[in-house]
Amino acid sequence: MLHVAVMSFDAIGIVSASCEKAVQFYKLLGVEFVPAGGHEHFEAKTSSGVRLMLDSVALIQKFEPDFVKVRGTGVSLCFKQESREKVDEVYAAITNVGFEGKKAPWDAFWGQRYACVLDPDGNQIDLFA
Repeated sequence: MLHVAVMSFDAIGIVSASCEKAVQFYKLLGVEFVPAGGHEHFEAKTSSGVRLMLDSVALIQKFEPDFVKVRGTGVSLCFKQESREKVDEVYAAITNVGFEGKKAPWDAFWGQRYACVLDPDGNQIDLFA
């Protein structure tokens, strides 16, 4: 039988074509990134304790020279809101400044208020309450 060491889920890394735009986008979700390696690596700690990290394409290419940035990843980051109304407010705040909405807020059949937006790199961000 395979023995797996106990580990802790600590961070999610996002490769960004524009860290500046990504920092602006995530700030609208209450995520405050700080530079942790010049202008190529940024980190933020969420209220749940999981860190979000942003890395520039140039940084990734320093150790993976053939890296090519693709739009989106097939993974969604989900941000729980304090109320159904807050889902609508955050969606409006994000889309009103020019970031892309994917699905406007709706009452999902599973009982939550839900909306989807895209970060500047095409990653799906879900908002729910």
